[in-house]
Amino acid sequence: MGIAMSQTQIKLELGGRKITLVGTAHVSKESVEEVKETIKNIQPDCVAVELDEKRADSIKNPSRYSQLDLIKVLKRKEGFMLLANLILSSYQRRMGLNAGVKPGDEMIAAMNAAEEANIRCTLVDRPIQITLKRAWGKNSFWGKCKLFAMLLSSAFSKEEIEPEEIEKLKERNEMDSMMDELSESMPVIKKVLIDERDQYLASKIWESEGNNIVAVLGAGHLPGVQAHLEKLGAGSESSDVEEISQLPKPGIAGKILAFLIPACIIGLIVAGFIYGGVHAGAQILSTWFLWNAIPAALLTAIAFGHPLAILVGFVAAPFTSLCPFIGVGFCTAIVQALVCKPKISDMETLQDDVNLKGFYKNRILRTLLVFILSSIGSTLGTFIGGADIIGILSNIR
Repeated sequence: MGIAMSQTQIKLELGGRKITLVGTAHVSKESVEEVKETIKNIQPDCVAVELDEKRADSIKNPSRYSQLDLIKVLKRKEGFMLLANLILSSYQRRMGLNAGVKPGDEMIAAMNAAEEANIRCTLVDRPIQITLKRAWGKNSFWGKCKLFAMLLSSAFSKEEIEPEEIEKLKERNEMDSMMDELSESMPVIKKVLIDERDQYLASKIWESEGNNIVAVLGAGHLPGVQAHLEKLGAGSESSDVEEISQLPKPGIAGKILAFLIPACIIGLIVAGFIYGGVHAGAQILSTWFLWNAIPAALLTAIAFGHPLAILVGFVAAPFTSLCPFIGVGFCTAIVQALVCKPKISDMETLQDDVNLKGFYKNRILRTLLVFILSSIGSTLGTFIGGADIIGILSNIR
């Protein structure tokens, strides 16, 4: 087993195979040139790139959002996933403006260099939807709140990063510091976005055809992918990544809670009628209705939702809160999308509009904002309303 290392490259010799890992910053002009030069000099049997099919298509086809069907996205319950994807890609685009490159330019350079030299090219990353859904599904409630806050701060951030700072992202000490910080603040996110993908990337690189492989991946993945490749080469680890390629199964506790909370609320309302009579029962019922209806409608209004979407949020929230199968966000967002249909211009400027002003100007982003905020309003109403009902029942003698 041989290892040769530089600041941005690791050369491995494993079982008679040569694997060169090229670590990049995704918005770095220097990375683009390094990738092209490395492939040209090594002339490998195969070039592996840190992309999945959807991301590769999105990089090659910037106008992909012109075919976006927002209603279908909402029906598939992928509203949050779409929003997360847009915020992450928009943040990378802003980072690349000063450097004069677009996110993924080094991956396009790798694919083009492979095509020009008639070299096999393979996509080795896990599908982005699987990664995002695993990150969301494996998080606790507070973890989800932190993730959502992080996404919002990225969306509204006006931070500008100079090209020199971008290049520092490829340095080990800079990257180690970032990984340590992520591990402490959001360990689940780090595990899904970094650790699991390190294993997945290494497995797919190992399964790539040829004895001389160049793999182009983000610099943050270099140490982890190297470690997994060495284990694969030594036969101490399997290349089977089926377990981390699946959507996380809802935990039993989560399933029980989804039904338990509505059942408890209904039980409390019934108890109010039984032990407090019609007056107490009606008071509890109205308390539940208003605590759900008002926050959902108010936050829909804050999102500049259409009056009809605000009305739907007000009426639907008390009922959807008691149904585990549908949320008020789905109802308000569908109405918003139907009444204020997105225009072609909204689709064309979608990624550029991921900012405070754009969320209200772009009809697609405003619909997603209606979806998120009305859902938050109903969730808050459920907990506050439940606590208020318990308070009313405790006063019934």
